[in-house]
Amino acid sequence: MNRYALWKYIVIAVALLLGAIYTLPNFFGEAPAVQVSSAKATVKVEPALLARVEAALQSAGIEHDGTSFDVVGLNATVRVRFRDTDTQIRARDVIERALNSDPSDPTYVVALNLVPRTPQWLIALRALPMYLGLDLRGGVHFLLQVDMKEAVTRRLETVAGDLRQLLREKNVRHGGIVRDGQTLQIRFRDNETRARAADLIRDANRDLLLREEGDGESARLLVTLSPTAIRAVQEYALKQNITTLHNRINELGVAEPVIQQQGADRVVVQLPGVQDTAKAKEILGRTATLEMRLLCESPEELAAFAAGTVPFGCERYVDREGRPLLVKRQVIITGENLNDAQAGFDSQTQEPAVHLTVDAKGARIIRDVTRENVGKRMAILLFEKGKGEVITAPVIRSELGARFQISGRMSTQEANDIALLLRAGSLAAPMEIIEERTIGPSLGAENIRRGFNATLWGFTAIAVFMIVYYGVFGVVSVIALASNLMLLIALLSLLQATLTLPGIAAIALTLGMAIDANVLINERVREELRNGRPPQHAIHDGYEKAFNTILDSNITTLIAGVALLAFGSGPVRGFAVVHCLGILTSIFSAVFVSRAIVNLIYGSRKKLTRISIGQVWRPEAAQVTSDTK
Repeated sequence: MNRYALWKYIVIAVALLLGAIYTLPNFFGEAPAVQVSSAKATVKVEPALLARVEAALQSAGIEHDGTSFDVVGLNATVRVRFRDTDTQIRARDVIERALNSDPSDPTYVVALNLVPRTPQWLIALRALPMYLGLDLRGGVHFLLQVDMKEAVTRRLETVAGDLRQLLREKNVRHGGIVRDGQTLQIRFRDNETRARAADLIRDANRDLLLREEGDGESARLLVTLSPTAIRAVQEYALKQNITTLHNRINELGVAEPVIQQQGADRVVVQLPGVQDTAKAKEILGRTATLEMRLLCESPEELAAFAAGTVPFGCERYVDREGRPLLVKRQVIITGENLNDAQAGFDSQTQEPAVHLTVDAKGARIIRDVTRENVGKRMAILLFEKGKGEVITAPVIRSELGARFQISGRMSTQEANDIALLLRAGSLAAPMEIIEERTIGPSLGAENIRRGFNATLWGFTAIAVFMIVYYGVFGVVSVIALASNLMLLIALLSLLQATLTLPGIAAIALTLGMAIDANVLINERVREELRNGRPPQHAIHDGYEKAFNTILDSNITTLIAGVALLAFGSGPVRGFAVVHCLGILTSIFSAVFVSRAIVNLIYGSRKKLTRISIGQVWRPEAAQVTSDTK
């Protein structure tokens, strides 16, 4: 009656074993570390960099606790662990001097960080500690404001270029296009030309509002963006900036960074574990732009370049191998015109290639330029911190359109790298840090200590009450409660969830709610004993009849948790995640784990006359087969 099949015991034992393994990494703590990543989109972090870092530390006489070369997606980093923060800071300075010969133009980002001390055998099992939020781990909090006025201005500059191209193609003469604030002014010599231009502009772009001013030779057409278009520009700028910030923060190796929109023009960035605030600000504020230009290849230009002079209308740049190239000043298109870049293969030669897609404006310009320059080379340049570098300079084989490819003498990895560089993009609008807060590791440690103590004392108080009031069944309930806590932490670690102070509060609340299921079971068993049922039947019926009540109560609580998860944000959402997971683990531990233990204790006794479940009171004060402990 009170025996589980062998497979049930095996399933419960395996679940508890896995719970113990995935809970274990959270007890090893974190070590101060120095992390090295690329400071330029065109520089890759290779395994050879690890040897350079180790050599620099060895020459400086600095000992470390281990090094690693980690690759996450397409980003690679070198990490070196140390025993204390003093050694960490010294090592950061040594590595910085060894890798960045020019501090004004660093090649690598050398940042302070914290890394887990988890043993390698646990890492091999993908058993990693939970991420800790800003309030527990320490770190930096930034509030950035996007310059929406500049975003609209940039859009107007693009519109001005499109209108010049449109009027030139339709042979509509005008006296120039000038931007005055958020308005474009187009001058005409007569009203008829202005009317014709207005009709063309309305047909070409429905997002523009037109207003006529003046007559005759002073006729003007005022062009502004519609409110809908302005709102779309601002929304795009905000989303593009958030995406770019995600790409940049990956270089810092921050575990679970928080990048959220706040209001109409602000972005919240939280970087748990980051100690180097200046380095984080440098990464966030970095700018990168992409340009496509033709190479200067005429005999006169090349001869002048060979003689050591740069001809008028040309500029000198270097490619990724350091070779000098002569590039025209005139920009064909910029990264704003690029919609997508994906690595692939040439359909004819099956060689690795990069497939590009540009917008309508870019396609029109590319088509005109390439038609007139077949056989010549076109350079793709990436500008960072005001310095440009040629990513690639392919030969134009034929007239191009909205979709074209770059190919020739590149490996699959190089094609992936170039595609990544082209997609990286830049900020759609400037951002300014308007609020900055730093939470030190000591404050985070204090929050962890207090949260741990609250959970520990709550667990102890519950354990003492249950053991005193329910005897052996109370001990079983405490073991089930401990397994519930272990399984909850294991799930959070397995899901790599971020634990915050509200999460610790949810864990403490889960303990109080989880023991409620064991109280229901124990009282139900007592009720069966009061009704005169034999102990074995009382245990069986108590668990069976209490299960429906436990399930109903936990489902209603789970519905409230799901509502918090769906409609909440920030700390509320973190609380809800732990709360919902805790409900699921409490059902398993309170019903199945405790039942398995009770079955092992009492299930094999054929003539069971008494069980230890505390004092059982009967209305008629009759003797019952139970002892009080």
